[in-house]
Amino acid sequence: QVQLVESGGGSVQAGGSLRLSCAASGFTYTMAWFRQAPGKERQGVARIYSGSGSTNYADSVKGRFTISQDNTKNTLYLQMNSLKPEDTAMYYCAADRNTYGPRWNSVSRYTYWGQGTQVTVSS
Repeated sequence: QVQLVESGGGSVQAGGSLRLSCAASGFTYTMAWFRQAPGKERQGVARIYSGSGSTNYADSVKGRFTISQDNTKNTLYLQMNSLKPEDTAMYYCAADRNTYGPRWNSVSRYTYWGQGTQVTVSS
């Protein structure tokens, strides 16, 4: 079992920045950030491979968000810049120990999930 604990959410005005963190209790092969706004499906935001450091991003956040990882601390980060009101959502950390699976932005790709941290962007 791997436990994931997110932190760093909050309220910010449009154009501002936030940095989310996710502390993992053990090693995982791939980690990701998802978000879910009220009444909408959970959406993949970004993913990183623990070994190579390669990343994937949703088109809606490319150029604004950066996913990174500190393997020595088993901690995942999401730096969010130029935030927009449409970025408002609950943000979840996700992780998996399998090397292969469904596409990176599929909810079913990940076994472990955090409880979420709220991000609210006002206009």
